[in-house]
Amino acid sequence: MYNKIVEKIKEYDTILIARHIGVDPDALCSQLALRDSIRLTYPNKKVLAIGTGSSRFLSIGKLDKLEKVQDALLIITDTPDQKRVDSLDFSQGAYSIKIDHHPFLEKFCDLELIEDDKSSACEIIMNLLYQTELKCNDSIAELLYMGLVSDSNRFLFNSCTSNTFGMVSRLLKDYSIDLASVYEKLYIRPLNEVRLEGYIALNMVVTENCLGYVVISDDIINEYNVDSASAGNMINNFNYIREVYVWATITEDRKNDQYRVSIRSRGPEINRIAEKHHGGGHRFASGVKVKTLDEAMLIMRDLDLELKNYFIK
Repeated sequence: MYNKIVEKIKEYDTILIARHIGVDPDALCSQLALRDSIRLTYPNKKVLAIGTGSSRFLSIGKLDKLEKVQDALLIITDTPDQKRVDSLDFSQGAYSIKIDHHPFLEKFCDLELIEDDKSSACEIIMNLLYQTELKCNDSIAELLYMGLVSDSNRFLFNSCTSNTFGMVSRLLKDYSIDLASVYEKLYIRPLNEVRLEGYIALNMVVTENCLGYVVISDDIINEYNVDSASAGNMINNFNYIREVYVWATITEDRKNDQYRVSIRSRGPEINRIAEKHHGGGHRFASGVKVKTLDEAMLIMRDLDLELKNYFIK
């Protein structure tokens, strides 16, 4: 499959690389690393990484301005379904490729590489580069390491296997990566975000079935001067609370007239519940977007019931 992808890359002079809406480091790093690798390997090709950026991740790298899609090869990383692809019209592309590590949801590309046993999209790109003629250098290697570290929460998740550590070890041996710089780009944050984290800790509701959740209203977002995406991403900072097995943030996004529900688990598999409410993700890390707070609370109800059944088993 890796060689098939490279053969398709060779066929096209213009290549657009996209990923999911609501950018995170793995999605961004995978598309930037693949873009830079193709540019390095085939200097005469026009290769663009496109999508909506985020001020939080400006230090990771710059995206490109979308140009004509017609006759281009479209590559989508880190995205299991078409509705979540950011800034790309599939009807105009000449051929499409999906590279993803989420559980399969739907086929929407001509060629699909799905490896849901991998820690991250960046781990798949690492394999792609090592097993084909696609080139790598220090900056590309740093992007790949950064995306993998972020999506595995610094190697804490079970998605990290011996193959993951072997690949990372090889990457660190072959290329010069400034680890301190990587972690600074990923984790340094302003004081107002730290204070919002304190608000979340103080206001988290914990049910008798060990579900923890907090509603972060638009007023709170404005009070702490953060954006809704940053608030929702704080869910990863609440692992390992003894009384909580599943936890969620419900973040109001008044600008887009919706609520973002981010869910994590260290027990029940939660992606089925996310999919029931038209979201999705991994078994223990999923998300949903809904129009109302009442809809978000229905998800909390389902999660609480799932936990109740989990403990009965």
